Amino acid sequence: MRNYTQTLDHFNFGTNSYNTFLQRYAISFKYWGGANTSSPIFVTLGGEGEVVIDEFSTSFVISKAPHFKSLLVIIEHRYYGESNPFGSKEEAYKNSSTLQYLSSEQALADCAQLITDLKKNLSAENSPVIVVGGSYGGMLAAWLRLKYPHITIGALASSAPILYFDDIVPHNGYCSVATHDFRESSESCYRTIKNSWHEIKKTATQHDGLTALSQMFNTCRPLTSAEELTLVLEKIYIGSAQYNDPFYNPVDTLCEAIDKDPQEIDPLRRIAYGVNAGNDISKCLKVVSVEEMIENDRLSGWRWQACTEMVMPIECTGDEQMFETSPFNLTDYMLHCKTLFNVLPRPHWITTEYGGRNIKEVLKDFGSDIIFSNGLRDPYSSGG
Repeated sequence: MRNYTQTLDHFNFGTNSYNTFLQRYAISFKYWGGANTSSPIFVTLGGEGEVVIDEFSTSFVISKAPHFKSLLVIIEHRYYGESNPFGSKEEAYKNSSTLQYLSSEQALADCAQLITDLKKNLSAENSPVIVVGGSYGGMLAAWLRLKYPHITIGALASSAPILYFDDIVPHNGYCSVATHDFRESSESCYRTIKNSWHEIKKTATQHDGLTALSQMFNTCRPLTSAEELTLVLEKIYIGSAQYNDPFYNPVDTLCEAIDKDPQEIDPLRRIAYGVNAGNDISKCLKVVSVEEMIENDRLSGWRWQACTEMVMPIECTGDEQMFETSPFNLTDYMLHCKTLFNVLPRPHWITTEYGGRNIKEVLKDFGSDIIFSNGLRDPYSSGG
């Protein structure tokens, strides 16, 4: 890993415009043909998490690097990992005054400045740059290509839901795709999950019902409400659909476990068995209270971004979707953000800043060489 002295505020010329912080990036010269050959530079843009050097060995671009003799670079997003402008996470996430520099616009400017300086330092001004990213990093890759076309010649935006803003796509798209994943895997599994929410609430109201649910689902501490259980189960189902890899208990594996005993007619016992069968790491099911969830949100960089510019109106509605009904309510959303950070979201800023409406026609006029790839089991493909 290397450190780059990055500008804190790219867009203002007040006192803080002179402040800097150390932004982490990794670089690999293993396959590079060198500046004299004008070999390309593949730059992976980090998202809302720490960048680790092992990502070079798992990244898609590693398979293409030998053929193109490319230089490989990974840039960590400001405020995530160790690229912290204020030294510690506690200090950086303290309030809106310190969090104000966490935005997609600042992150894109970080990448543009770092890439430009890196090419200059390597005497590689003639080496073309292609940016790559997944999920939020994929959105950044697409937007960097649009905002800084002189910096990059192309972008690969994987699972990048750049259309999941305002009313460009249906708000229930995410939950609909996740539901389809489970239903495609097993109709029985889908029905069991769909019917379980009512059973959880009914059981919780009975005498010692919460104790029974705690024992059935092997929770790490006794449940204090039905909502605690529904929150953790929804998180498990969403993780299974969105990531669909062994660490998150893939949809097919989870449904296979839920369907394992056809003689068991109690939907809650079937779900408890399925969830606990894939919960080998912690041994017990970790639940959080609403208060704990709010506190976790206060320490989440992504929640700050979602409470300022990245307002994605995700809701679970419709008779066929398997989750509990939860429509998107902008008023409630804004009140939650006001409680967390004392800020109000700008729900239309992303489409103003980066566009999104009539995307095919707009990109035909001024955007080129962007590959948008989507796995159709990824719920975010509904906004990709």
